[in-house]
Amino acid sequence: MSALQGLRVLVVENDAMSASLLEMQLMHAGAVMVGPASSVAEALHLIEEAAPQIVLLDYRLANHETSDPVADALTTLGIPFVVATGMAHFQLPEAFRAGRVLTKPYLTAELNQALTTALQDHAASA
Repeated sequence: MSALQGLRVLVVENDAMSASLLEMQLMHAGAVMVGPASSVAEALHLIEEAAPQIVLLDYRLANHETSDPVADALTTLGIPFVVATGMAHFQLPEAFRAGRVLTKPYLTAELNQALTTALQDHAASA
């Protein structure tokens, strides 16, 4: 059984094709995808309404938005997250320091490992 079995994962991703692929990857691991959210406003709404257990963030969103406000909210709420980006960890703004970084491109096994590790880190610090 996967460590992600039954887990509610909010996906914040503005690219529809990438979001569809993530949904298939998460379903295959037994997780339940919430969203996707393609904007900061949508993500913040889904965090409140759907109560995800973990969040997968794309750093750059549509309309020149970044997911910084979402990372800030997740940190405040104590919800673990993984940020998927092509940027190096040290290039990311302070808001992302509380999360795990998953470097693009990545394999499904790397996605699952990043989510699992973020959950473990969160549990250890609670």
